[in-house]
Amino acid sequence: MSGRTYRYSPAFKLKVITEIESGQYTIAQARRIYDIHGNATIQNWLRNYGKTHLLNKVVHVQMRDEKDKVKQLKKQIKALEHALAKSQVDNLCWKSLVEVLDEKYGIDSKKNFGSQLPPELQDLLKNLQ
Repeated sequence: MSGRTYRYSPAFKLKVITEIESGQYTIAQARRIYDIHGNATIQNWLRNYGKTHLLNKVVHVQMRDEKDKVKQLKKQIKALEHALAKSQVDNLCWKSLVEVLDEKYGIDSKKNFGSQLPPELQDLLKNLQ
């Protein structure tokens, strides 16, 4: 890419657009024939001069109930993402608690440690559940 700016006159732009609209050339052919730089240059001319019927378009037809369904599904996804985030935070809290118990009381958390805990911690765990 040379970084150069190419300027084309309005008359030239209209000439190219007219030839494309008449079917004389495709957009790609006009780019080659007239040595027009930039992949979107002619598309921009078509858009600016109101000849958008030649531009590539994607049309999505959606019924009213489909629109409502999409909105409902997006809302459900958001609720599930929130629930997942909360679950991940809860999981992290439990893991941290286990690490603290391991360090402070020398408990091997991989074994059945409920009986190894002091009674006040056993009560605390029962209240958390």
